[in-house]
Amino acid sequence: MSKDKIKDTGKKTKIGGQALIEGIMMRGVSNAAMAVRMKDGSIDVEEWELKERKWYEKTPFIRGSINFVTQLMDGYKCMMKSAEKSGMLDDDGSEEPSKFEKWLDDKFGDKLTNAIMAVAMVIGVALAVVLFLFVPSYLFSLIEMAAGDVDISMWKSTFEGVMKLILFVAYMAVVAQMKDIKRTYEYHGAEHKTIACYEAGKPLTVENVRPMCRFHPRCGTSFIIITLLVSILFYSIVPIEPGQWFSIENNALAVMLRVVIKLAFLPLVVGIAYELIRLAGKYTNVFTRVLSAPGLWMQRLTTREPDDSQIEVAIAAMKPCLPKEGENDNW
Repeated sequence: MSKDKIKDTGKKTKIGGQALIEGIMMRGVSNAAMAVRMKDGSIDVEEWELKERKWYEKTPFIRGSINFVTQLMDGYKCMMKSAEKSGMLDDDGSEEPSKFEKWLDDKFGDKLTNAIMAVAMVIGVALAVVLFLFVPSYLFSLIEMAAGDVDISMWKSTFEGVMKLILFVAYMAVVAQMKDIKRTYEYHGAEHKTIACYEAGKPLTVENVRPMCRFHPRCGTSFIIITLLVSILFYSIVPIEPGQWFSIENNALAVMLRVVIKLAFLPLVVGIAYELIRLAGKYTNVFTRVLSAPGLWMQRLTTREPDDSQIEVAIAAMKPCLPKEGENDNW
């Protein structure tokens, strides 16, 4: 078992990753790779070169939202690839495809799969907007109506932020009970442990990776938590209430306008959160420990202790991403 406490080894690498279906994707300085455990027990490794980053992908407060969207799209593609490679999408042969299904496959092939992926991503984003932006705002509007003449508007942003945190934690806690998700969270733990082993300067072997900590301050879970906390503070300071600018009689319209304004400010909120998590991943001091604490706590839900076979996959994904001669992978 790994120790829960993160040790500061001094080395902070740019290499980061994502857990997939029976696999892991890693991104280094100039290379990325995904390793997937195949049905026959072998490990399939796919490598590709990363494009040189544009100026807007390196500019503070701008790069955050752009990199987030880019990594979200790349991660989703790798997730679908891993599901296919691992055999998760294989037909068990118990049912013949219909003529319509054969026609779709012949006519569109991979294009249809890509279209389905795009639609699924759009639906996912729409559901996230409804759950984390519309629902908290609408609930507070109901509380305001119930309060009558009592002015509680000063608590609106705080209430909405806390509701987002509660919804997120509850969602992650429920999802963590699913069998397939538990496997993915084990790979998530293997990813973190392998990066920690590399940062500790130890050879990438199963024996060296196994005792490492499965929590990491640059984790995507920590990023989401920091984004939610930044949003609470940001929207408490910045005036985003439509009623402050003009009179709105329709409550539903007021809620919708508030959501639209929040969406407009979202890239800035994400940009601030991104810079904060970069600090948390680069430095170890009182401020970064306090900043990282909520995200590290959440990783108790989103990571699990991996077995040796999962660690092997993480190592296989990590090795192609190690810096080449002359490259600097310091965070």
